[in-house]
Amino acid sequence: MLTKTQSAVCPLCEGTGWKTFPARTGAPKDRRVTRCDCQLRARNQALLTAANIPRRYEHCELASYTTDFPGAHPSLAVAHLLAAKFAQEYDPRGGTGLLFTGTIGTGKTHLAVGIIKELMTRGVACLFYDYRELLKEIQNSYNSTVQTTELDILRPVFETEVLVLDELGAVKPTEWVGDTVSLILNARYNENRTTIITTNLPNLPPGEYKNNLASTSKDAARQAWQDKTLGDRIGEPMRSRLHEMCRIIELGGNVDFRKGARSASFR
Repeated sequence: MLTKTQSAVCPLCEGTGWKTFPARTGAPKDRRVTRCDCQLRARNQALLTAANIPRRYEHCELASYTTDFPGAHPSLAVAHLLAAKFAQEYDPRGGTGLLFTGTIGTGKTHLAVGIIKELMTRGVACLFYDYRELLKEIQNSYNSTVQTTELDILRPVFETEVLVLDELGAVKPTEWVGDTVSLILNARYNENRTTIITTNLPNLPPGEYKNNLASTSKDAARQAWQDKTLGDRIGEPMRSRLHEMCRIIELGGNVDFRKGARSASFR
């Protein structure tokens, strides 16, 4: 009878982490070694754990992004295609990320998480942060009773190969918020690191809604009238910087992707 420890040993590599395979010469004794599948699975699991993906989005995959439900806007299928293409052709030397814009429920976060989960299967280190939660963690680090420092929180945000910053602009702007956003985006821009961003806000400059209403959805126009454009929330210099860092993908429509996807899954 095998003990618990023995049963956990990989039968392919017998716990060494390496497996052998025949060399191209075809000679019986000519063998080579490569990393065992168990090591690759362990590495992928470690990357997934470190990515900090919230439980709400753990199920999100590019393959499960549904665009054929009733009322789905054509832009959802285009966004899905572009997201899959980005993941497939990802090159860390490029540094160009994505900015997903659109109203609530269009599946922006689903696509962003689906991309990094695909990248992590290829060994790419990724990190997910909700914009509001990140700012809250940084603020909490100023408390003298907390052991974590601001640098402890920001270091992985600066250094991870691919960062997802979800719901950018969801916090009302203050001087501190503006300085923090600038610090993060500029640090990643200067190091040519890939950043994937989602926002529910119209991708418009501060206060410039009047000239854009004709080409803007009703929801975006309503937000703009309330001074809630991306430019209003993060400032025009940073919005301009995002246009240098990211390809813009706009998801349109007023039908909630999450409800449509759930309905589609039962058809």
